[in-house]
Amino acid sequence: MIKTIIASTTEIDDIELAVDEIKSQINSEQLAKNSIGIVFCHYEFIYSGVLKAICESLPFDTVGTMTITQAVNNVVDEFMFTVTVLTSDTVSFTTALTGSLTGGGSAVIEEAYKAASADGRRPSLIIPFVPYIDGVPTDEYVDVMTRVSCDVPCYGTVALFDIEAETESSVFLNGETYSDSMVMILLYSDIEPRFYRATISPEKILDKPAIITKSEKNVIMEINGRPAVKYFEDLGIVDAGQKHYVMASLPFMLDYGDGTPRVSKVFVGQTPEKYIVCAGIVPEGSSIYVGVFDKEDILYTTGNAVDDMLLSDFGEASCMVCFSCVARSMSLGVDSMAELDIVMEKIGDKLPFVMACSGGEICPTQVTDSAAINRFHNNIFMICVI
Repeated sequence: MIKTIIASTTEIDDIELAVDEIKSQINSEQLAKNSIGIVFCHYEFIYSGVLKAICESLPFDTVGTMTITQAVNNVVDEFMFTVTVLTSDTVSFTTALTGSLTGGGSAVIEEAYKAASADGRRPSLIIPFVPYIDGVPTDEYVDVMTRVSCDVPCYGTVALFDIEAETESSVFLNGETYSDSMVMILLYSDIEPRFYRATISPEKILDKPAIITKSEKNVIMEINGRPAVKYFEDLGIVDAGQKHYVMASLPFMLDYGDGTPRVSKVFVGQTPEKYIVCAGIVPEGSSIYVGVFDKEDILYTTGNAVDDMLLSDFGEASCMVCFSCVARSMSLGVDSMAELDIVMEKIGDKLPFVMACSGGEICPTQVTDSAAINRFHNNIFMICVI
């Protein structure tokens, strides 16, 4: 059994006060034999030194990532630092830090995982935090984690960064920041995490699919045997590939054609050759179903996912960890906090929870007693109940 303690602060500038506020919310007498802290914070907490100071003050390992907005049971804020403490006598936690991913992630991810699981036990859950590295689809990292762990469920996020502030996409381990390495938490026990996802309502998706007839990793060259950009012109979208905000508002469901559930992806731009760039791998032969984001559907689908979770039997659950793609927040316009608000209102004090804005989502689409099909998603809201 796991017990959860969630502590938060909005104090950015006064390091001593921020440390005191966090520690005052974590009673050391409540900590069991094994503990881990999951940390989310705005990048200002990194620059001010608050992140490092808080993590160094805590008597357990901390792992996490940079984000831009958060919610916990009673607070929604942009400039917030949270630490979600999982503590247990029966569940154990190990952490892993990879080497640099810039030269190719397969070998360093496998090495880090094997070092963290050296006793040969198979974890019940892997929680990865991944920096954004331009030109490297996160799907590749997910595939490696799935392979080396023998199909353990993976649930995590890609770190956000602020283009205007020229920040790096950073993940954390014990207060240190990394812009080219992945960090992971491995949970060991007989726990059975449950997962819930919200994407796009079926009525918001075009009925007729298109077939990717030529692609390379995350770049689509041809759709239905024609230049990919022509497909968007046929939809009445002129120069869509050159306008990032237009592309981001056109999420699509990717059907791998292998009987597994469709996965939400997003278009992110266009190459000089007018090929379409996606935020994840798009295999040749797969089908795409283009959809349209709007505020009402985002809040409706998120609310439904939370309701589904609340209707389940979560009596033994300790907490829920939620991520929502930044594209959903962007599509909410001036009401960018509305999705966090609706989750906070529906959960109330029923279960400890933390929710963070994400740069890409890692979550299983199917889980059985022996294996999980892990996928990299875009444009989704997702829940892991632990």
